[in-house]
Amino acid sequence: MREDNQSSVSEFLLLGLPIQLEQQGTFFALFLGIYLTTVLGNLLIILLIRLDSHLHTPMYFFLSHLAFTDVSFSSVIAPKMLMNMQTQSQSISYMGCISQVYFFLFFGDIDSLLLTSMAYDRYVAICHPLRYTTIMSQSLCFMLVILSWAHSFAYALLHTLLLAHLSFCGDNTLPHFFCDLSALLKLSTSDTSTNELVILTLGVVVITSPLICILVSYGRIVSTILRVHLTKGIGKALSTCGSHLSVVSLYYGAIIGLYFFPSSSASNDKNVIVAVLYTLVTPMLNPFIYSLRNRDMKGALGNILSRRTFLSQ
Repeated sequence: MREDNQSSVSEFLLLGLPIQLEQQGTFFALFLGIYLTTVLGNLLIILLIRLDSHLHTPMYFFLSHLAFTDVSFSSVIAPKMLMNMQTQSQSISYMGCISQVYFFLFFGDIDSLLLTSMAYDRYVAICHPLRYTTIMSQSLCFMLVILSWAHSFAYALLHTLLLAHLSFCGDNTLPHFFCDLSALLKLSTSDTSTNELVILTLGVVVITSPLICILVSYGRIVSTILRVHLTKGIGKALSTCGSHLSVVSLYYGAIIGLYFFPSSSASNDKNVIVAVLYTLVTPMLNPFIYSLRNRDMKGALGNILSRRTFLSQ
């Protein structure tokens, strides 16, 4: 496919965040801090899970992959946004924009599927505790992760190929801080009905299906808790449910607010602010949610720190 046959646009201009020029320095420092916190916090989670044998369980296996995905998801957006803010440049190349769309969809879909796998893990741990180790076998955990990556690869590739066949002539200004798929479709001079149909059809599957699975899992969990007396095992399994539900609420709350209840073009600033929430803020908060609300993670961190203190003496 030759790029010059598809588009006369060699680059797009990202208008960025709705902030004043004199505030650029303050917001650059803020978002740089958010991004560094996201990277370091999620890498710490991966390190703790790797080093502490008590965390070598299905739940933390999924959590380590979620942490890696959060770092990758944030890295698709933040570095380019920060570079543009620092250099006062608004440009992103055509291929850079298409690539950003692909990896944004890719890691966003993996996030959703991993949250679903974690919800299923909690359902099995609480509703079928005696069969937990049998059901949540190592092979099943690997299969769920591999399927998440394969599904996300195909999902992102389909959208990207359809986008790459569109023509962009004339206006190349995107009222966003990254290459958002819906914003790009509005700029295209081609017929985008096929793209919109695929977005609507797959959007129902990719967004609502995992959410329904999560809600069903927690519905069964609540039903089980109401029927039986809490045991120590169930109480321990519940300790990670609050953290997982907090992450799910942040992730899906922002997406539903943005894509299921879109605002008018006149209030595009609100869409940009909500996008900041789920692309930059939520990946940063996940390590804090799982560390501060999870006894196992706090225990693992304490063990690592005490071990280092002992070795340094």
